[in-house]
Order: sequence, then structure tokens, then C-alpha cells
Amino acid sequence: MLYDALVAESRRNDSLDDVRSAALDRVRWLVDLLERQRTEFRRSMGHEHRRSRAAGAATQAEIDGRLAACADEEGRAAVLCLMLAACFDDTSLWQYDAEIGPLISRVRGWTPDEVAVMLLRATEYDMGFWFANSLGLVLNAADRLDTDGRRAVMPWLRHAHTKLMDATVEARLRASLAQRLRALLASVDEAHIPEGLIPADAPWASPLSDRAKTSPTSELACFVRHLASLSGPRPAQRWRRTCLELADAASARDIVADVLRALAGDDPLCSRGSGAHTGWLHGDYHYHYVVHQNDGDLARGVVWAAALTGGPAAVQHLGALALRTGGLGTGVIDDLKLAGAAINALAETGDAASLEALWRLQSRIKHRALRKQLDTALVTAAGKQGITAEQLIERSVPDHGLAPDGSLERELGGHRVRVAIEEAATVRLTFTRPDGGTSRTAPAAVKDGFPDELQELKALAKEVRGTLSGERARVEALMSAGREWPYDEWCRYYRDHPVTGVLVRGLIWEFQDAEDGVWRAVAPMTESSGEPERVRLWHPIRASTDDIRAWRERLVAERLRQPFKQAFREIYLLTPAEEETGVYSNRFAAHIVHYRQLYALFKERGWQANFLGRHDGGYDGKARAEFGDGEWRACLHHEPAADDDGSYAPEHAATDQVRFERRDGRRWREVPLAEVPPPVFSEAMRDVDLFVGVTSIAADPDWTDRGEDRYAVYWRTATFGALTASAEVRREALERILPRLKIAGRCSLDGRFLVVRGDLGTYKIHLGSANILMEPDDAYLCIVPSRGKGDAKVFLPFEDERLSLILSKAFLLAADTKITDETILIQIKRGA
Repeated sequence: MLYDALVAESRRNDSLDDVRSAALDRVRWLVDLLERQRTEFRRSMGHEHRRSRAAGAATQAEIDGRLAACADEEGRAAVLCLMLAACFDDTSLWQYDAEIGPLISRVRGWTPDEVAVMLLRATEYDMGFWFANSLGLVLNAADRLDTDGRRAVMPWLRHAHTKLMDATVEARLRASLAQRLRALLASVDEAHIPEGLIPADAPWASPLSDRAKTSPTSELACFVRHLASLSGPRPAQRWRRTCLELADAASARDIVADVLRALAGDDPLCSRGSGAHTGWLHGDYHYHYVVHQNDGDLARGVVWAAALTGGPAAVQHLGALALRTGGLGTGVIDDLKLAGAAINALAETGDAASLEALWRLQSRIKHRALRKQLDTALVTAAGKQGITAEQLIERSVPDHGLAPDGSLERELGGHRVRVAIEEAATVRLTFTRPDGGTSRTAPAAVKDGFPDELQELKALAKEVRGTLSGERARVEALMSAGREWPYDEWCRYYRDHPVTGVLVRGLIWEFQDAEDGVWRAVAPMTESSGEPERVRLWHPIRASTDDIRAWRERLVAERLRQPFKQAFREIYLLTPAEEETGVYSNRFAAHIVHYRQLYALFKERGWQANFLGRHDGGYDGKARAEFGDGEWRACLHHEPAADDDGSYAPEHAATDQVRFERRDGRRWREVPLAEVPPPVFSEAMRDVDLFVGVTSIAADPDWTDRGEDRYAVYWRTATFGALTASAEVRREALERILPRLKIAGRCSLDGRFLVVRGDLGTYKIHLGSANILMEPDDAYLCIVPSRGKGDAKVFLPFEDERLSLILSKAFLLAADTKITDETILIQIKRGA
């Protein structure tokens, strides 16, 4: 019988045995009804299904009616009975929260022993959700106890808190229950810190736990409870004010500084020894993490407390923690909440160094959610200084202590060590011996005599490379922004900056004369005449055809290599077809591309995209990127191609429409293409052209060797088809470069091709795909490029891997009698 089973299970040989037995005896009728309900349920699984279901409904109605009529004492006994009868295990599931909740809310006169029975029983439930749900109901009864009653149930409240901190429970629910438990405990003993609130086995928390053990005070306990009450990335102003007051009352500023330092740099926890970060672990797999998810609120509270109390001293550790828990390749799994807290706290320190830290994080953190928080943090920090986020970014670019020419020198044991930015993409560390000789490897005297200083200089060179790379991407993004600067401001933050200046001096800028207001472009490496008033970055879309042609000729003639493609930049103007479609462009639709390569290129170029695959939302791809200082957004639609073989991710994708949106407050509103500013439209379409040009199967030189007929028509059409804007620019660059090459007499441009005359045959290299046809019958010649770099002796005014590939093939084929690769020679002889 159920009654006997419940009596037996309720005997724990503790002080509460009599309370449990009395409750079961008081509502014996309820036990009988529960037993009948379970019997009817078992019958419903057999031949008497319909009949037993009707009987079960009648029994439930009888239970509900009897419970509704219970007075206080009988109602309390019914609650204890229902909790004792509940089962949450692998063999059965009987839960009565729907009955218990209304009863606890209605009846009065709860005794400490009754609440203790319920607290202990709730912690025995095997399933975390039911434990948490039932605990919440029990706390409704515990809240009605007076101070003496709460003191009497203190041991069970503490036990419940410990179990809650170890349980796998949804974070928001656990935080709410933990706050209620801590408030009940504090109402009896303000100096008590519940077990589990400070993780005992986490090294990062040891400064807090050591102070709690050696110098327990009510002020420290209040401070720790307040830290653990933070469940979001940004606390309210009231939380911040209270945090400062409690930190000073507990003399705990040094503690939170020590904890933050440990979070940022101490050894991480391992799931093998400290348990899984999220309560789940498969097989022998293990990983490292900084903070267990159950301790996340306390850790975030510490982060904000350190930022509010530590000021400049906390900046370095906040930046390191954000990168450690939100960056790539850090050796620990992501903790986006903790990283977000560190990012947002950086913006609130009010220290100038925090701007530099946020700038560095922007170039190293790729996660979409964290990048949004970085944007918010930068806006917050900018608002504190009365400037825009864009101004803040350009003013916070670190100079790394470099001289105006982008270099730094140190004397180490008679050797001069120099860190210098030599080109727009090159940072070198060189060593000059006492005799004047130089090398790029550290001499033994420096390695052995100054190991720490050498390591410091190598780390500096690495940091400068990162800053240079980030600035190159940022300045290039200004091509779509149309921004203007006061001349003095531009000089300070662009031309004269040790890092940014290297890039700026290689670009074409326009200066507005203070007298006549006319904009005049100035060549790279030269200064503007007169006293200009404003400055803007030159874009070919605003220039005439003659001006563009003149600038391109000048760059080639003077061998000026730009940090990114500017004078030779592709221009994309709205076409009649796009004017007709109105809100979308099909210019780059219906291309077959290598999907994983496309997805990687999205990330490299700063586009956000969902991953295609056999999952919900994986059949419709949308890649988005912001332009024009974040006021405009382009969207490239794409989808899995028709060759899906059942794998998780498609091998190929098909491109579709490009659409544009404009920021409208916090939302985006789709707009007609005609409303998009020409620089924004051109820059976005340039990216899409790059995606298609690089990842299309038309650019795959050995596609025809697969023995497949899929997309054969597309491959042949696209690989030797009409030139895109980028290929047209490539053709124009070749017109200027070819006459200066030693193979000029063997080369000519003919429409879409670079024609190369060798001794064994004549070859046509397509300027878009770089694939080759052989005359006279246009037989295909497959040459797979090597992984090494191309011919470095050929000057190119901009970086273009496809142009370098075309030139390397041209040099190879112009001297085709010297080719030793048999796979190439067989094809040439067959074509001849």
C-alpha cells in the first residue's frame, strides 16, 4: 500500500520523523486517493484504457475538491503528504505542484518543523527543475516565519542553498531562488555567508574565501551577497552606489582587485578535476574554463566591483579577462556573460587606458554578441567624453611608444635593436651589431644576455602588427563613410600618428581650401599646399574618368604601393536592371560557390552570416555587413546548392539577391537601391564581387578533372565569361604594368584575356578566373598554383592575389620550353 511505503520512506531517524508521520495520519484520505489515482493510471496503459481515463478524471476532481475544503492544519498536512508522495526519478514521475502551490499560498500557521520537512524533501528530488520549482513554493511558506522560526530552520535553509548552487538549474531561476535563500539567512545572521556562495575549489575566489574564514564580519557578508546579486552584464545605478558603500564598509577593495587579477591570469579550471562547466560532459572529453556557470553571478559582481573601485589599475585585467573569455584560441571555452561584463565595465572606468583596451578588443574579438557589446561600450565611453564613437575609436589607437616615423630603438649590450613599421603590412625587428652589420635574427649576446628585454620587444612587435592590421581595416572601411575631419584633428589622429600615419601617407586625400571651398586631391607621400580647412578620403566614385586614369598612371610610374586598393579601386554604379528591380540586385545571383570557403571569407571581411546546413534556419542564408559608419547594411542572400548529399553542411552554395537596409533607431528598414549613397552601394557590391570571384567554382583550376557534369555549363560560362568590375580594374592595371616587364614582347591584352606567346604554343589567360585556354581550339590548360608567393620582382600598386597569379602564369608560359612539370607539358603537347 502507498501509505505503508510513504511511512517507511519518511523514517529518517531525525527530529522530524514525528512531523512526517503525523501529517500522513492527518490526511490518510489523501493517501488513499493518490493510491487510487496511480492504480487507475496503470490500468490506462492496458485494455481498460477509456474507462480508467474517465475514472482518473473523477479521482482528480475529488482530490481537488477535498483539498479546496481543507482548513489550515489539514491543509498544511496535505502539503507535506503531497511532497512526500512526489517522485522524480528514472522509474516514475508524480509531481503535485499544481496542488501544492495554491495550498501553501492559502493556509496559515506554518511551523518551523513543517517548513524544515518541506525544505529537506525538496532537496531530495533528483531532477533539477522540479527541485528548483518545489523549492520556490517552500520558500513562500518560509517567508511567513518570524525571526525565531527562521532561526530554527537555518540548517535546512543552508542545506538548500548548498544543493541549489550545485544543481543544474536554469541560471535565471537559480539566481532568483538563491537571492531569496540568502535574504532569509541574512535576516537571522547578517555575518553568515552560505556555503557554496563562494566556490571552495576555485582558485580565483580564494581571496574572498580566505577573508571570510579569517575575518568574518557582517559587512563582508553583505558585500559578498551583493556581488552575487548581479545577474546581468550592466548593473543599475543603485547597485553601483550600494557596491561602493559596501566595499568601503568591508574594506574589500583590495580583495576584488586580487580576484579580478586571478580571473584574468591564473590557471583555469579543468572539467576533469573541477566538474563540467555546464553540468554536462561526454565520455573522456575534457576542457578548461575560468568560472563555473553556477558561480557566474558572483564573478560578474567582482568584475564590476573592481571596475568601480579600482579605476585605472583594473583596466589591464578587465581587458585581459574579456579577451580570455571571449577571444579565439585562448585555451578556455567561451564565457560570453563574463566577457560581456568585463567589456561593459571597461567603458565605465573613466580612464583613458580603457579606450585603448576596447580598441584592441575590437580587432581581436569576433563573436557577434560581444562585438555588439563592444559597440555599446564604445558609445558609452565616448559619451563620457562628449565625442562620437567614431572619434573615440580614432583617438584611442595605441601608439605603443613608437616615434613619429613608426619605430622604436633600444640598446642591449652594445647592440641596437629596432622595432619599425617598414610598410603598410610589415613590422620588422632588426639588430645592428657594434660593427654596423645588421640581421633579422637576434645575436647570441642579446639572446643570452637580455632574454627578458628581447621577449618584451618581440611582444611589442606582435602588438604593433595587430594594431597595424586593425587600422588598415578601419581606414579602408572609411571608403564608404564619407566622413570629413577638421585639418588639425586629421593631422593629430591620422597623419602624425606613429601607426595610422604609415597607412595615411600611402593614400590619396582631398583637402578643402579655406578660401574657395574647393576640394583638391593630393598624391601619397605629399603635403597639401596652403592652409586647408577640412580633409576627406579620396574615392574614385567621386572622381572623373580622366582623374582616375591619371592617378593610376602616376602610382605605377612612381612605383607607389598603396596600403589597400584605392586608385585602382573597383566602382559599382547602379545599373538599369537594378533600377527596374528597385529593392534588390541580381548582379551576383546564380553563382555556384564553395560554401565553406565563402563562409570563411564572410568572417574575414567582417560579414555576419548564419551557417547553412541540415538544421532549422540552415536552408536560407543571409550574410550582413554594415557600411557608412554603421548607418547602412547590405544583405547577401544565398542557399545550399542542388548537390546536397545529405552531409551536415553543403559543399556548394548558390548566391542570390543583394538588398540594402538603413538604420532606423534600433531597427533596420529596407530601402530602394536608388536611395543608397553611391560609396555605400559601391563598397558593398565590391565585397560581394570579391566573395563570388574568390569562391566561385569558376576559379577552381582543376574543376574539370573531377569527372563530374554538375554545373559544367555554369563553370564553362563563368570561368571564361564577361569581366566583372574587379577584373576590369585588373585589366587596366596590366595595361600599365606589362610594358615594364621583360616578357612584354610576348604578351598582349585581347578583350577578356591576357594572351601569352610561348615557343610551344599561344595561351589565353582569363583576367577574371586566371584559367587558361590554348589556341587554336581553346583547349583547357590546367595549372594548379603552388602555395608559395608569386614573383616578388614585379611591382604591383596594390595587393591582388589573382593578378599575381595571372602574372606568374604569364612568366611560366612565356618560357614554356623551360617547363619541367610533366602534367603541364602533356596538356600543352596534346593541345598543340
